[in-house]
Amino acid sequence: MCANKEIVTAATPAPAPYRAWTVVGLLWIAYLINYVDRQVVFSIFPALTRDLGFTTPQLGMIGTIFIWVYSLCNPFVGRLADTFSRTKLIVVSIILWSLATLATGLAGSVTMFLAWRAVMGVTEALYVPPALGTIGTLHPGPTRSRALALHGSAQFAGIVAGSWFGGWMADGPGWRWAFYALAAAGLCYAPVLHFALKPVSGQVQSAAQSQPVSPTVLARNGCYWALSFAFFSLCIMLWMIYAWMPSHLYEKMGLSMKDAGLTATFWVQTGSVSGILLGGALGDWGSRRWPWARFGLICLGLTCCAPFAYLSLATESLAMFKVLAFSFGLTAGWMMGNTFAASYDVTPPSCYGIGAGTLNMTGGISGGAAIFAAGQLKDSLGIHTLMFWGAALAVASAVVLAVTVSFRFQTDRASMETASRYA
Repeated sequence: MCANKEIVTAATPAPAPYRAWTVVGLLWIAYLINYVDRQVVFSIFPALTRDLGFTTPQLGMIGTIFIWVYSLCNPFVGRLADTFSRTKLIVVSIILWSLATLATGLAGSVTMFLAWRAVMGVTEALYVPPALGTIGTLHPGPTRSRALALHGSAQFAGIVAGSWFGGWMADGPGWRWAFYALAAAGLCYAPVLHFALKPVSGQVQSAAQSQPVSPTVLARNGCYWALSFAFFSLCIMLWMIYAWMPSHLYEKMGLSMKDAGLTATFWVQTGSVSGILLGGALGDWGSRRWPWARFGLICLGLTCCAPFAYLSLATESLAMFKVLAFSFGLTAGWMMGNTFAASYDVTPPSCYGIGAGTLNMTGGISGGAAIFAAGQLKDSLGIHTLMFWGAALAVASAVVLAVTVSFRFQTDRASMETASRYA
């Protein structure tokens, strides 16, 4: 059961707007480090093959093990975020994932490298549900999409920085030094964040409810599960691009590891940052007029980004790849800027943690499966063929979400409001 929720009362007054936005900025830096840590590995695949003897399927397992462990932990962490201090969970996560990053750099075999990637999945899972719950609490409806979108933009900056940094270090000082430097950055930032979050810890601390909300409220929510299916489909495309595009450009277009890592991510993530910020602003604007507007933007973005994902892998032209990759990022950003905000539109506040954690789990499971499938099948079927089927599923899931929202939104919204009122 979702036994606790964020409580903002006279005893713990809502923070001033500047403080609420300051928290978003502080968490943006933490999320940036989070994504640099997880992404840096994908641009050093050739170095790992040379130094540790990774095979192509084992390279696929690097991403799959991380994302599956990370995803399966998310609902449990979400439950913790609805029970214990969210700010403390955030700081503990940064410390633990930094130590796991350090250990990854020290790994001397394929087995140890994969084991520490699994540990990193556990430690990084501690971050997202409490961070999103904190932002969702400090930013109610009118600013929620923009706040969550701004925080989410850190992942795109982190992906670009991580891909470039990993390739640069692999071509220069060595790939191990990339992990050592990132571990130091996280360990230095954790105490800074701990003291910076203290002024708002009272507003975002979970407290016991006298009347807990049953998780069946979430289980009966048709819009939430249709949204989860849509996010599942999006993450198939995202993680196939994140994990395999650098090596795809390295092999297909003859770029160096550094240039392949930067090119593979820069255009996608530049488009994504633009799209997520635009999508967040449109989501907040539209939701003031039509309560279902965030879901509408998600359907539009998912339908538009799917063909760009396929074509970016199928093209033979580097110039055309840049255009297609930017277009994919831009339209996918409309969805990503509203996914968690839309889930909060139909989720009781007392279940923000487990709702975000479960949603994150569905996307992570599909992303891990996509990385693994590409590692197993890209040499025989071609990665562009795999992306074609991922894009087709994405369009189908957008149709399912649109139909579900048209029939279920009012009912699910009313159930959420009733649960919140009596919790």
